[in-house]
Amino acid sequence: MQGTGTFWMPFTDNRAFKAAPKLFSAASGCHYTDVAGRAVLDGTAGLWCVNAGHGRAPIVEAIREQAGKLDYAPTFQLAHPLVFELSQRLVDVFPAGIDTFFYANSGSEAVDSALKIAFAYQAARGQGQRTRLVGRQRGYHGVGFGGISVGGLPNNKRGFPLLAQVSHLSATLDIASNAFTRGQPQTGADLADELLAIIAEHGAETIAAVIVEPMSGSAGVLVPPVGYLERLREITREHDILLIFDEVITAFGRLGAGTAAERLGVIPDIITTAKGITNGAVPMGCVGVRRAIYDTVIEAAPGGIEFFHGYTYSGHPLAAAAALATLKLYADEDLFGRARELEVYFEDALHDLVGAPHVIDVRNMGMVGGIELAPREGAPGARGKALFDACFEAGVLIRVTGDIVALSPPLIISAAQIDEIVATIAGALERLD
Repeated sequence: MQGTGTFWMPFTDNRAFKAAPKLFSAASGCHYTDVAGRAVLDGTAGLWCVNAGHGRAPIVEAIREQAGKLDYAPTFQLAHPLVFELSQRLVDVFPAGIDTFFYANSGSEAVDSALKIAFAYQAARGQGQRTRLVGRQRGYHGVGFGGISVGGLPNNKRGFPLLAQVSHLSATLDIASNAFTRGQPQTGADLADELLAIIAEHGAETIAAVIVEPMSGSAGVLVPPVGYLERLREITREHDILLIFDEVITAFGRLGAGTAAERLGVIPDIITTAKGITNGAVPMGCVGVRRAIYDTVIEAAPGGIEFFHGYTYSGHPLAAAAALATLKLYADEDLFGRARELEVYFEDALHDLVGAPHVIDVRNMGMVGGIELAPREGAPGARGKALFDACFEAGVLIRVTGDIVALSPPLIISAAQIDEIVATIAGALERLD
């Protein structure tokens, strides 16, 4: 294959990939087509983003039409109608109270924007000394300097300078107590009280925000214990600290609702999204905030630009068109409701893998499943990579993080296709050492 040396691939073992490339040339519905013309069932919605399935005509046509009408317009001191239409539409998708939106180009940018918004809000209300952030171990918040600082994945931090004033809560996964749990574990809510220890050490008056994923996806499907998020909300509210939910993965139907906040009944102050907002068709990130946050920042400014932050492509016309078409498709086909109905079947299918070779845990929430494998002695991640390769050769795309399989199929997937994914994984596990 020509040109392999000119593309520096992200989050990839470049040498291994270029020795044995896996290349897609087309996609439709729940399938990719590789360059050899072979169909590959998508068990991961691309990278957690193609919630409505691939190649959906309404989205394709919206992008094509917008490109021919208005291909680009800046949103620095100017704008275009679609970005305001999209913002109004998002009010109906986000939970009550989250009704003002700032646009970026990815989840990473959305997170770093949200952290800046938190700092700007604290300064605008006379609390400029609140410069500490609290994240969580095994959290993933993108790859910006803010995101890797509040995140809790060591490989993403290694070799890079980090923000200094950051504390971390413990991860909530406890396989010893909660292995093979269906949905939310019943134990672990007390881990939220670690925030009280951080407050006691540094003082609530120094903390700007706490950021967590309601359900951690990229770290290997870490489902929140019953009562955990509720307790975080209680503590942050009591101590006047902003609570940020990173919903780049969980928003737009993945848990059977517009947001995890809605599904779980815990409403933060800020929500970051991306991925499913455009069905992955055009890059877009979005930060939803409570109106009081926006008003405070705007009204505190003496005049002129109130928030010195933004991107060349914030609210890009093609992204806005894709997002509007995507949201209409979600509504027209009731895909959030479909996900809610299908999640029971999905859960049962996943838990059929209990007892399969090498499986030490199965966990799930909504249309997300995690299958954790025992690592090979002295070679962590090798068994997961071998399973990924075996499933791909069998015509099914899965995602692995180390020795954890993460499944997040398009929300249009059928029961038969769920069975195919699980049967392929089961068969591959039988053949793995």
